[in-house]
Amino acid sequence: MFNNIIYFIVVLLVFSVGSADIAPPFPFPIFLLSLAILWIGFAAVCYFRFRSLFRAIVAAPGADGRLTRFYHSSITRLSIAAIALFAIDVYLLNIKYWLNLIPLFDRSSLLQGLVALALFILFLCTIWVFAYPCYRSLFDVPISRRAYVLGQVRLNIPILVPWMTLSFLYDLIELSNWQLLKGMLNKPVGQIIFFAVFLVILMIFMPRWVQFLWGCKPLEDNEKLSELRKFLAEHHFKYRDILRWPVFEGRMLTAGIMGLIGRYRYILVTDALLEMLSTDELKAVLAHEMGHAKYKHLTFYLVFFVGFIAMSFGLFDMFFYLVASQSFFLKLLTNQSGRSMNLFYLALSLPMLITLVIYFRYVMGFFMRNFERQADLYSAKLMGTPRYTIDSLEKIALWSGKSRDLPSWHHFSIRERVECLKKMAIDPLVAKRHNHYVLIAFLAYLICVGALTYELNFTGATERLSYEFFTRALERDIANNPSNVAALEALAMLYHKRGEIEKATTAYRRILSLQPNDTAALNNLAWILATDPKSTDEQKREALDLAKRAVAHERKSIYLDTLAEAYFVNGHREMAIKTEKDALALAYSNKDYYLRQLKKFESSRETD
Repeated sequence: MFNNIIYFIVVLLVFSVGSADIAPPFPFPIFLLSLAILWIGFAAVCYFRFRSLFRAIVAAPGADGRLTRFYHSSITRLSIAAIALFAIDVYLLNIKYWLNLIPLFDRSSLLQGLVALALFILFLCTIWVFAYPCYRSLFDVPISRRAYVLGQVRLNIPILVPWMTLSFLYDLIELSNWQLLKGMLNKPVGQIIFFAVFLVILMIFMPRWVQFLWGCKPLEDNEKLSELRKFLAEHHFKYRDILRWPVFEGRMLTAGIMGLIGRYRYILVTDALLEMLSTDELKAVLAHEMGHAKYKHLTFYLVFFVGFIAMSFGLFDMFFYLVASQSFFLKLLTNQSGRSMNLFYLALSLPMLITLVIYFRYVMGFFMRNFERQADLYSAKLMGTPRYTIDSLEKIALWSGKSRDLPSWHHFSIRERVECLKKMAIDPLVAKRHNHYVLIAFLAYLICVGALTYELNFTGATERLSYEFFTRALERDIANNPSNVAALEALAMLYHKRGEIEKATTAYRRILSLQPNDTAALNNLAWILATDPKSTDEQKREALDLAKRAVAHERKSIYLDTLAEAYFVNGHREMAIKTEKDALALAYSNKDYYLRQLKKFESSRETD
């Protein structure tokens, strides 16, 4: 499950970076045929991979954990292959373009994302379908293939609940007229605060939804359950209920805890674990889950997610300009062809993906492993001895395909966990030293991430560095190819954004000398001349002429807005109002801006 969290985050990132504006050079039937061919090829790879593993399991039923490791590595590698195929769907088959053709999809990130995730889940289900015989043989779990696949799907659906809720909220905000909130979300600090508040609220109430998604039910009263409830009460632990966790029909050996506050906190236990462990061993498992609550590990996870989001705003801008500043990728960007833009977006996604994997796999993974160790040590302390915690771990190892020496990025291996608990039996200060170690590591994390977030988002360093890289790259490219109009347009817009009006004006005039009817250059130069406080009356009249030419070639809302502004600065108030109304009528988005422009023109008429 923890691996799949990263997989889904990667998939959502790949999908968000992809462009919906690029029309593919092939019709829709070819798109569908390509999807089918990719899936069939992937299914064949899964079939042969797990068939060879199953034969090895049958040939050596008493083998060591080598086959278990091969099973897990196969799942991981095929999941990564599924991500690669999904990236092909986004960057080569242009799935976002086809989704945008569906009514309402062009205005809803949630609808687009759900279809994209359904495609990725199809790839995952393909893996699980063919992995089932190996899973059943290795772990001796008597469930059907259907139950195994549906269990995997149900286990992973809650991972997507935060994204679905957030996407739904963003869609509502986009459709609303709440300008204050929209303005706040246009700034990094506003987005960080919004995301943090959203996650806190979600993590408080989400356990109520997740228990229904997983089909969790209260455990039937029995002697074991009474002892467990008594144990929790003795230690004044606040929780809502102990629930039966029916993951893989309850045959998985696991337990968990969810919920930030006691009223919405649930302890989850599978039937297999309840049957296999003694009462004292179950108490040790519950004490482990209590340790997660005592040390506020869920709160730390919230901090880690908010920290990544806070850094990612500035990192994305920096990566964009760093990639675009390279000559090869700059040519792709300025070429504007579908294939070139897809390659550019693919290149842009790579540094973000690498950052994401490093952050979650290594930084957050480091804390997850040590949080588990904290919970183990707390369990031993609460039980008065590490014996029962060790016994429960050893039993889980014995009945889990001999995975005692198999670590993961989010858990130490059971051997490592047991050895640490044995050290605690000899030296009770092990737990205290480990707590100090985790605290120091977290403080170091806060300092590093906080400093990086501040530098990237609030000092202007990212923007200055990015503009510098991009400007130099464009100037270098233009020096080698003076007639590269696309590069000249990009440089002119960059000059304008940096406030270098004279350089921007010169660049646009150079474009018009090469292509007199370039509508973007006509419009942008007209806007500069109309809005620059230093413009002379002659330049304002030139702005009006340029804007008229742009609209004559292409009647777009942004060009009409420039024409209205040019009319306005030249004293033609009525024409400005009429033209701005035309711009508003054509606008598909950002209508609030056009309304403000119209109000400005009308207010000026009233004061004349």
